[in-house]
Amino acid sequence: MRKTDDTSRPLHLESLLTPPVWWFLIFSLVANSSLSLLFAVLPLFAEETTGLALAAGLATGAMMLATVIVELGTPRLMSALGYRRVMEIGVVLMGLPALVLIAFPNLATILAVAAARGAGLAITVVAGTALAPQLFPSHRRAEGLGIYGVAVSIPAIALLPLGLWLTERYGFDLVFASAAGLTVAGLATGRMLPTIHPGAKPTHSIAAELRDPTIARPTIIFGVSTLAIGILVTYLALAVPEGSRNVAAIGLFVQAVCTTAARWGTGRLGDRIGSHRLLAPAMLLCAIGMLGIVTPGNTLTVIGGMAIFGFGLGGAQNASLAVLFERAPPDRIAQVSVIWNLAYDAGMGIGAVGFGVLSGVTGYPLGFAIVAAILFASVIPSWLDRTQPETATVQSEAA
Repeated sequence: MRKTDDTSRPLHLESLLTPPVWWFLIFSLVANSSLSLLFAVLPLFAEETTGLALAAGLATGAMMLATVIVELGTPRLMSALGYRRVMEIGVVLMGLPALVLIAFPNLATILAVAAARGAGLAITVVAGTALAPQLFPSHRRAEGLGIYGVAVSIPAIALLPLGLWLTERYGFDLVFASAAGLTVAGLATGRMLPTIHPGAKPTHSIAAELRDPTIARPTIIFGVSTLAIGILVTYLALAVPEGSRNVAAIGLFVQAVCTTAARWGTGRLGDRIGSHRLLAPAMLLCAIGMLGIVTPGNTLTVIGGMAIFGFGLGGAQNASLAVLFERAPPDRIAQVSVIWNLAYDAGMGIGAVGFGVLSGVTGYPLGFAIVAAILFASVIPSWLDRTQPETATVQSEAA
């Protein structure tokens, strides 16, 4: 039985946006703004500075490698320093090192800055994902996680293209300085974060958590959806006809908007009927959406498919995270946060690399069809997993 707090008040009358939640959401938005502003700019800077196309991939690779490595150690860091201090360290690492690039524009510096940003990203997302469920009452947790998902998604929608636009018109230095300036705003809002402490050092390893099938199943299912988005982000622009690259840009924008909306909507619905019931429909939407990409020369099916896929991805993000928190004991919140974020990052990376090999043999249309088949296959374990009992519920009160 799901543990609840005060359920006597109708859900629509109980405000989730308490002052601590507001400050947490503002901090999350500012921190991710620093990340998104440079996300596409840094690889471009690497290529233009070195004259090597490979440098762009190295910059992204250095960032993601650092992200995965630091994610594994973040639970112990949170236990030692607490959520607030750790998240302040994260926001500093994501923005402030960009100033070094103004004075020392070379490949070594670029890779060092990219790695620092990856470390900051790891710390911020793991700590933020672990803190979020503790700020909402348990019977509204899924919707609360959806609201948090909106806060961290808005910067990617707005600032990723803005960073490229500013670079084209005003140069790299302004964008680097702006990212560093956002660090100051992040530190200011970070001082207002709630002073919740994770408690003792984690006693369970990540590997031990994944040996629990009730944790492993939704993690793997969610990883399949992130594998697909890693493919689309990397290859959609290459798959559409050369004169239709704007279709890919529109499709990715539509997907991002739909994903953001679905994270919140799935949360609201999950609090009413159970998040475990929503993972299978979300994966089905991902599969149907991917079918639209099988014909990359058709503008209507590409944009429509990206919209459907976006709704499915947002649903999978919220439902899987809510289910993991429902099943994990209170002292294992941090590990669950790491597992979910690792599934996200590893899935995207494996998808991008693996599909590059696959599409070299099959071509893009057949490659997308194979990915759609994998997504359809994931609906079966998602459907079976809906019957799993909620083994534990994390404590959600700040007290």
